[in-house]
Amino acid sequence: MGTFEPTPQQAEVLSAIQQLVEVVAQLRSPDSGCPWDLAQTPETLIPYVIEEAYETVDAIRSGNTSAICEELGDLLLQVVLQSQVASDAGQFTLQDVAEGISQKLIRRHPHVFGKVKVQTIDELHQNWEQIKAVEKGEDPNVIQPLSKKLSRYGRSLPPIMASLKISQKAAAAGFEWETVDGVWEKFNEELTEFKDAIASGDKAHQESELGDLLFTVINLARWYDLDPSAALQGTNKRFVQRLQLMEAVADRPLENYTLAELETLWQQAKATLRESGK
Repeated sequence: MGTFEPTPQQAEVLSAIQQLVEVVAQLRSPDSGCPWDLAQTPETLIPYVIEEAYETVDAIRSGNTSAICEELGDLLLQVVLQSQVASDAGQFTLQDVAEGISQKLIRRHPHVFGKVKVQTIDELHQNWEQIKAVEKGEDPNVIQPLSKKLSRYGRSLPPIMASLKISQKAAAAGFEWETVDGVWEKFNEELTEFKDAIASGDKAHQESELGDLLFTVINLARWYDLDPSAALQGTNKRFVQRLQLMEAVADRPLENYTLAELETLWQQAKATLRESGK
C-alpha cells in the first residue's frame, strides 16, 4: 500500500479520534485526572467492555441510529481507555492496536491487498484459516486437535454462544446424533439427572447437571436452526414488558398482591402483548 493521504473528511475523522485520545489521556493524568479513571486496571474495566458491547448490539437491533452512534462511542471509549491504561504501564499504545489490526486485515485479505485470486467463498475461507494458522505458529497442513480449537470458544465467548459454537464444530467433525430424536432422548436423560442432582443437595453436582441440560437445549436449538441467545434475549424482553404492563395497572406495589392476583395481572399483560403482536 502507498502513502496514506487523508481526504478532508478523513482528516476530520482522525481529528475527532485524536480529541478522544487526548480526553482519555487527561482523565488518566496523574496530576489533574479523574480519581476513578486513574484507579482503573485492565481487569476492572472488563465488565464495562462486555456491557458496552451488549448495549451496542441492543442499539443495532433497535434500528435507532442515534442510539447506535452513542453506543458505538461508548464501545470505542473502552478501546481507547484500555489502550491508555496499557500505555501508562509501558505495555502498548493505541497506535500499536490500530497498526496491529490494520496489518492483520491486510495479511488476511491477500485477494484484496495482494495478488491472490479466489474463485469461491470456500476458497476464501480456506485461505483465511491457513493464514490464521501461520499467525499462530501452526503448520497449516497439519490438522489441529479439535479440542484445541473448541477450548478457545470456551475461553473467549459468552457461555451460550460458546456452547453453540462448540456443538456446531463438533457436529461438523462427525460428533453428532443421527436424528433429532436422539437429541430429545438426551434432553430427557439430562433432565432426569438434573432432578436427581437437585434431590441430592450437592451444589457442585447440581451445577454440573444443569450445565449438561443447558448444553443439550442449545443442541436442540442448533438442530432446529434457532439462535438460543436471541431466544433468551427475547424472553428477557417479554418478561420486562409484561412486568411494566402489570405495574401500569397496579394500584399498589406488586409485593402487596397475592400470588393469585399477580397471576391474573400476568395473564392480562401476556394477552395485551399478544394482541399488539409483541
